[in-house]
Amino acid sequence: MNALLPHLSRNSMRFKLTALVIAIILPILALLLYNTFYAIDVVREQVAQSNKNLISLYMGQIDGRLDDVDNYLISLAATNLDLQSMPDNRSPQEELLSKIRLSRKLSDDVLVYKTIDSLFVYTGKDDLLEGINLSASYKEREAVRNYLKNHLNSTERPSKDWIVQKLGDEYYLLRILATDHSYVGAWVDINQLLMPLKLINLGEKGVSLMVTDEGKPTIHADIVSENRIHLNRSFESYYMSGDKNRYLVVGERSMKGDFSLLALIPDEQILENLPYLQKISTIITLGSILLLPLFLIMLRKMVLRPLNRIISAMKLIGEGNLNIRIQPYRTSDEYQVVNNSFNNMMSQIEELRISVYEEQINKQKAELQHLQLQINPHFFMNSLNIIYTLARSGKTKVIEEITLCLVQYFRYMFRSNLTVVPLQDELKHVRNYLRIQELRSPTGLIPSIDVHDNVADVYVPPLLIQSFVENTIKHAVTLDTPVYLFIDIRMDHAGAAPRVHIKIRDTGKGFSQEMLQLLNGSEPIRDDQGEHIGIRNIQQRLNLLYEGQADIKFNNGNPSGAVIEIQLPLEQNNLKKVKHG
Repeated sequence: MNALLPHLSRNSMRFKLTALVIAIILPILALLLYNTFYAIDVVREQVAQSNKNLISLYMGQIDGRLDDVDNYLISLAATNLDLQSMPDNRSPQEELLSKIRLSRKLSDDVLVYKTIDSLFVYTGKDDLLEGINLSASYKEREAVRNYLKNHLNSTERPSKDWIVQKLGDEYYLLRILATDHSYVGAWVDINQLLMPLKLINLGEKGVSLMVTDEGKPTIHADIVSENRIHLNRSFESYYMSGDKNRYLVVGERSMKGDFSLLALIPDEQILENLPYLQKISTIITLGSILLLPLFLIMLRKMVLRPLNRIISAMKLIGEGNLNIRIQPYRTSDEYQVVNNSFNNMMSQIEELRISVYEEQINKQKAELQHLQLQINPHFFMNSLNIIYTLARSGKTKVIEEITLCLVQYFRYMFRSNLTVVPLQDELKHVRNYLRIQELRSPTGLIPSIDVHDNVADVYVPPLLIQSFVENTIKHAVTLDTPVYLFIDIRMDHAGAAPRVHIKIRDTGKGFSQEMLQLLNGSEPIRDDQGEHIGIRNIQQRLNLLYEGQADIKFNNGNPSGAVIEIQLPLEQNNLKKVKHG
């Protein structure tokens, strides 16, 4: 273990926990997995071998019987005088007598081959002489007769082996032997051949069947199709197949034709016969239960108890007892480092707590003031509340739009610490803010934004226009009458140098005379919560950025409404644009 983890001490908590977990879990998992897969493979192998022997034995019997029929047909074609002399018969009486004797011979001989349903001779004149076994039904005989007459009258040569042929809904094995002037052959219903296989115990869902070399089943096609069992593989050894249910497939190919015998055994049935595996699993489970308390005791001693001491000390410190220290005791290396560091830090905090605390308070105040410039908490909370209300009412389209608008809003707010931004970005932010207000509630505000003289590319301080739009919504908009908001931006060429003129006007009640004096004066503006940092911040930023050359004036319109006019020097504006780029 030390070779694998050379950088860990034997007394480290990581080493102890890792060694303990590995020592308990890995052997259990390895033993469980090994025994499970080994037992499954053994059981499958045994079941496959047992059924393979049965299938091979019966296939050998079928091939032997079919070989006997082959020998009979060859002997009949070579030695039977009635069959050989049939083309030479010159009188109808002699031909009829030959057919009668041949038909009687076929009827007698078919009883010897009980596996075969019929022996036949086809003379080529639509004369089909048959010897029928009693097990063959009339429907089967007619189906085979029609096939033989159609098939043997064609130019196609018969196969040299037994073939599988589907006639109607049933499958048959046929053997056709061509002579110089006629055909001799035999046929049998495949279901008749598979009768003894039903005696093999393959379980409730297991089946035996015959398949062609192309993998087409002659029976139980529904089981094969439903479970997607592949039947066109080699049968040299068993294999597992099936999607819905897994089946063990064993088979044997016939030496006499293009077919094979198969046994399909459900895997779930095979795995039911695993008593030893169940015993092993029980032992492993009991062993794990017995080892679990030991693991918990070790965990408590090495991890929980030292951690509890640290937590207890931290609770006392939280109550104001800054002189608390963790007393030395024997524990893991990691906890010793933590305890020593904790004690050292508490000593330093106790010495410097007053100065550090005051510094943190001042820093938090500054950060809070900066955040207030960017995010209005009431606006943020109201936006979340309206999203919740829309979600309750199922208005997903509105939720999507207002969420996207809020994302764009806060993305712009978080970049508002930049010195300047393009005017078109500021106007885009204003339109997005107005859309949010419209989605939140019907404010009764009707905005109009006009940009002239191609001034959209100039740079302005961020939140310059949006702050006054927000102020209009807060103080001018009511539910009684609609309020119009006009934003007009154009170039002013009246002075010595061109300037960017921004005019923001609404039709609300306007500023009070007292507020106008404060806005146009130099005294700080205060509200119930302290200094009103919004407008004053804009005035200070314009002063610093444009070195006192920017103007901002507040007036009341005629007959009513607030009017804000901002004049930005164009040269300074372009200079900032170049520096920003």
